[in-house]
Amino acid sequence: MGILEGMKVLVIGGGGREHALVWKLAQDSVRPTIYCAPGNAGTASLAVNLPIAAEDLDGLLTWAQRERPDLTVVGPEVPLCAGLVDRLMENGLRVFGPCQAAAELEGSKVFSKEIMQAAGVPTARSAVYTTAEAALKGIQSMGAPLVIKAEGLASGKGVAVCMSLGEAEQAVRECLVEGVFGAAGKRVLVEEYLEGEEASVLAFVDGKQAVLMASAQDHKRIFDCDQGPNTGGMGAYSPAPVMTSARLELIQREVFDRTLAELRRRKIEYHGVLYAGIMMTANGPQVLEFNCRFGDPETQVILPRLEGDLIPILNACIDGTLRPEMVRWSTDPCVCVVLAAAGYPGTIRKGDAIRGLAAANALPGVVAFHAGTRKEGDQVVTAGGRVLGVTARVAGLPQTVQRVYEAVGLIQFEGMQCRHDIAARALKRMNGK
Repeated sequence: MGILEGMKVLVIGGGGREHALVWKLAQDSVRPTIYCAPGNAGTASLAVNLPIAAEDLDGLLTWAQRERPDLTVVGPEVPLCAGLVDRLMENGLRVFGPCQAAAELEGSKVFSKEIMQAAGVPTARSAVYTTAEAALKGIQSMGAPLVIKAEGLASGKGVAVCMSLGEAEQAVRECLVEGVFGAAGKRVLVEEYLEGEEASVLAFVDGKQAVLMASAQDHKRIFDCDQGPNTGGMGAYSPAPVMTSARLELIQREVFDRTLAELRRRKIEYHGVLYAGIMMTANGPQVLEFNCRFGDPETQVILPRLEGDLIPILNACIDGTLRPEMVRWSTDPCVCVVLAAAGYPGTIRKGDAIRGLAAANALPGVVAFHAGTRKEGDQVVTAGGRVLGVTARVAGLPQTVQRVYEAVGLIQFEGMQCRHDIAARALKRMNGK
């Protein structure tokens, strides 16, 4: 596909991942006009925000039929799993993201596990249950620790790491008796617990091949030293030192190549981003889960390290013409610290004024990506659980960590929460500890 004068790009979603996508797309040499649905206070400075929710497939289709964007990039998993890509493509539109059948890799943990097992992808032993009685017998026979997963999409909350049988029994009851996750919890996956260090490996996929992105490591727990409840992610850094070049080559062959081959065998072509959550165990890499889109907050540390234009890569994924040399990475590390609202990850407070954004963004190498924000007059206020992803990319990991926390120190809002140990594991590795 040639360069388009006056190119229009639609980005779907309203979180930190989408702000990072808009930010990177805005730097493209074709200087596209960008629309973001629904966007946030950060995307508003780079794109035209549209009052259409990411889950409003009819509204998105109506707008796209009328405005005919040259490229649509779907951020969140819900519209992908609901078949938005299929509907847009049926109307002759170019879309970056997997079709509904391919997005089942994230939409159904049972389907994902079936694909992995059929393809010979290394992953935890597991069993599927539809009744509490059968599941409770199953966990007794497997023994703790265990991981209990609701099958469907549960906004990142459908996975319980259970160190005791009592915890596992409670997680099973929440899914299959109490219906905490609704339809997403009608089936549960009971998995063996894997020990090791976790990291995220994402790839651009063009239907035939996967080109790996720079590795990243997320921090899920709300408090320092991995304490407290799980969240959507409290920060990330890239690259993840645990992912050596030899390990990445192994993951390319045993995870991505095998998965894509099995999907093709089933007549499913995958185009877009494929995200593998990997646990590095004593027995090598094991896949914890697949996601069918860019991660959040991993995108905020991966895209700032991508050199050159993003649009040609996205178009090549759509057209099946992706080449490894199209994807180049800066050697500078990148670190993102998430600033969360009061009460997160539980009941949050909204509407608190955010101060210090301009000062933080003025620091060299720093971008404060907006996630849960909105404009109220001249003020930016909190509007979600994860409010900002303060990100820095400079030479050297210690310097990058220092810079990102310098930026964090300039931002204030009532009840602000953040972790103070993002990238600490990587720093320890550098120091030989």
